Amino acid sequence: MQEKIIKNKNPTKVHLEKDKDYYWCACGLSKNGTLCDGSHKTTNIMPMKFTVQEDKFYFLCGCKKTSKKPFCDGSHSKS
Repeated sequence: MQEKIIKNKNPTKVHLEKDKDYYWCACGLSKNGTLCDGSHKTTNIMPMKFTVQEDKFYFLCGCKKTSKKPFCDGSHSKS
């Protein structure tokens, strides 16, 4: 399996809308390293589709070590 690239050790704060489909970057190759931009097509790592239950700001994981994908759980501060 191909290694994930870590562009952001810290989480990214993004405003997400209820019931809209989002794709969390799992490969780390997207420009911002957080939301998929299709860069994974050169890998075998697929993005994770997700939705949220309310319109608000969320912290998305950038280090790819979270146990609550795609959301930050503070794992970046433990490494």
